[in-house]
Amino acid sequence: MTAGIEEFVARGVRPGRRWRAALRRPLALLPLGYLALLVTGSVLAPVLAPDSPVATDLDDVLAGPGPRHVLGTDALGRDVLTRLMYGGQISLLHAGIVVVTVVGVGVTSGIVAGYLDGWFDRAFTWVVDVLLAIPVLMTLLVVLAVVGEHQTVVMVALGILVSPGLARVVRGATLAVRKELYVAAARVCGLPHHRIVTAHVLPRIAGPIIVQVSLLAGGALLIDAGLSYLGFGAQPPDPTWGDMIAQAASVIDRQPWLLVPPGVVLGLAILAFGLLGDVVRDATAERTEPRHHLPRPPAPSLTPRDEPSTALLSLRDIEVTLPGDLVVVAGADLDIGRGEAVALVGESGCGKSITGRAVLDLLPAGGAVTAGSLHFDGEDLALAGPRAVRALRGSRIALISQNPVGALDPVFTVGHQVDELVRLRHGGTRARVRERTLALLRDVNLREDVARRYPHELSGGMAQRVAIAMALAGEPSLLIADEPTTALDASVRAEVLALLRRLRAERGMAILLITHDWAVVADFCRRAYVMYAGHIVESGPVGELLTRPRHPYTEGLLGAMPGRAPRGSRLAAIPGSVPEPGHWPRGCHFAPRCPLATAECTAAPVPVAEPAAGHRTRCLHHAKLSPGGERASA
Repeated sequence: MTAGIEEFVARGVRPGRRWRAALRRPLALLPLGYLALLVTGSVLAPVLAPDSPVATDLDDVLAGPGPRHVLGTDALGRDVLTRLMYGGQISLLHAGIVVVTVVGVGVTSGIVAGYLDGWFDRAFTWVVDVLLAIPVLMTLLVVLAVVGEHQTVVMVALGILVSPGLARVVRGATLAVRKELYVAAARVCGLPHHRIVTAHVLPRIAGPIIVQVSLLAGGALLIDAGLSYLGFGAQPPDPTWGDMIAQAASVIDRQPWLLVPPGVVLGLAILAFGLLGDVVRDATAERTEPRHHLPRPPAPSLTPRDEPSTALLSLRDIEVTLPGDLVVVAGADLDIGRGEAVALVGESGCGKSITGRAVLDLLPAGGAVTAGSLHFDGEDLALAGPRAVRALRGSRIALISQNPVGALDPVFTVGHQVDELVRLRHGGTRARVRERTLALLRDVNLREDVARRYPHELSGGMAQRVAIAMALAGEPSLLIADEPTTALDASVRAEVLALLRRLRAERGMAILLITHDWAVVADFCRRAYVMYAGHIVESGPVGELLTRPRHPYTEGLLGAMPGRAPRGSRLAAIPGSVPEPGHWPRGCHFAPRCPLATAECTAAPVPVAEPAAGHRTRCLHHAKLSPGGERASA
């Protein structure tokens, strides 16, 4: 039985199919054919070359292409075609050594760091940061001075020096794949770690690896040629492409043609590696993405995954601009998986509601998403157009506003307004529409007689339930709940949250909860994004955000919670207020209110760090925050 489950879990994309898909692409045939020609010509140079690479013809020096010498001769009368073929043996071998070293060091360490996490990942990150700060060419020249003519050692050193970049890419991709449902299923089945990595993780991250390796292969050829040009490569009379370019440059005034053969061969080889990598990457992505998931259960678990494998909603580097070129959201990333409840937390004026409305294209007149990508169920809404987005409103994506009473028309009964939405989404006779309306009201714990009431006859909790019923009329996959419990007392708030939790479990609905109340977040969500002045400043599992915030703003919000303050002490407050859009500081937007701020915080935009897997922060001093939100001593 275990073998059968393993086969089911591992059933993704067969490598042979991926390669056949790549080779069927017309764009792949030219670079692949060219590289195959180079390798064949170099390997079989002793058989195919018209002459010896060191044979001279002093009667025909610096000759152009002709019947005797197809590509001409150099300054010593040596056949250029022959030297190109023999030179490929050395140049391609050196590039191969670099690629093998990079793959062995970069891919292996990146996968291990991303898969195991823990202390190895922390040590890996530190080592990678150090290696990336080392200048490659300067270090390579030092290695050359030490080892002399041992070119294999030099190429291995080059591979080690450039491997941290690939290792970082592989680690990031592995971190995402590690939390996939099918990887968890493979672990439950008892598969060993090496089997999970080779059969499930590696195929998913093959795309970025292939692209990086193809670029590195071309770069290795270029660096090898550069070293030979400078006289640090293979010594004469052994030919290399770089040495041929150097010799051609010395006689360019007498025979310009001599520079063309090695230059064209080298340039086309670099271009071919890049094109081939792109083609194989695209073919791999097309074959892997639709096939790797296990069947989804009809009702998702109430403990969703921290980082969903294929997000229902995915925002990447979103920028929202209002009239007057006023940027109100900048560089925001957010993911919501199917059936997952995710919180967006922050003070008023931070851009939470505008982010939620940007998903539905409900921005104020003149407002627009001016940068980034916004994908819903695999479709880029920024490219789909307003009509496609309008079709999603109320059907696939629904919204509960902050003021449910204000969202109801005061001149129509509740039943009439819900009827209108049911008729729009599902059609049917008047009786069938009313039957469905009453069923929706029962689903949100309201009596059927509420359908005959007007909005002014409803309490705040009842109005919120009606708003939820109207949102459910289109059977949405995603519900954006904008401060759904703000104006409700504690008992009604608990009832509304319990209702949303039940509906999410029964209907498989994802929920984006926009709020400033951490108590609601802790009770309802597993992941949260903290937003301040248009920036996502921290994100991660709710439990970790509550126990170890990695941004001073999150620490300040938590410190202002009445339930966390010691009895008899003053309630903490964050000094100052959220800056208005257009007046944000350069660098960290929270710096003017932050007790940890330094000049470095406002010198340049602050990058996003990941101090723990799935826990990200936009803070340079996150290490100074200790568990519990207390600042560590310097």
